[in-house]
Amino acid sequence: MSDTSGTTQWLTQDAYDRLQSELEHLSTTGRAEIAKRIEAARDEGDLKENGGYHAAKDEQGKIEARIRTLTELLKNASVGDAPEADGVVRPGTVITATILGDDEKFLLGSREILADGSDLDVFSEASPLGQAINGAKVGDTVSYEAPNGKSIEVTIVEVETYAP
Repeated sequence: MSDTSGTTQWLTQDAYDRLQSELEHLSTTGRAEIAKRIEAARDEGDLKENGGYHAAKDEQGKIEARIRTLTELLKNASVGDAPEADGVVRPGTVITATILGDDEKFLLGSREILADGSDLDVFSEASPLGQAINGAKVGDTVSYEAPNGKSIEVTIVEVETYAP
């Protein structure tokens, strides 16, 4: 997941509500359940060789990290309808672009926007691709530098309104 500190992320109301519910669950029930698992494992004795204890502590770390991520994301979220497609690439729009000769269709924004079960790829506007295409118009060709140092050209074919 991308770092969202200080960055406004667009979310649908549905995505915001879903993430708020997940945060509430993790902050209450999730924390209580993992604390019980840690306590039960601690009662088994020697912590150095207690696999259950170490697994529970790892899980606790993951829960706390997800709580921090969700808290930051929701604090900085811009909630509303998807931006209406007007031929300009913006966070929250679905882009069809020709990349390395292949047409790719993806959402520009946070993967948290997607409804469960969606197979649409997501690229963050903070990613090299996202930075290169954000603000581009249908027909524009832009390029970005891949992690391997190669310059990759991207031609914007279509910009659609995201519909969950």
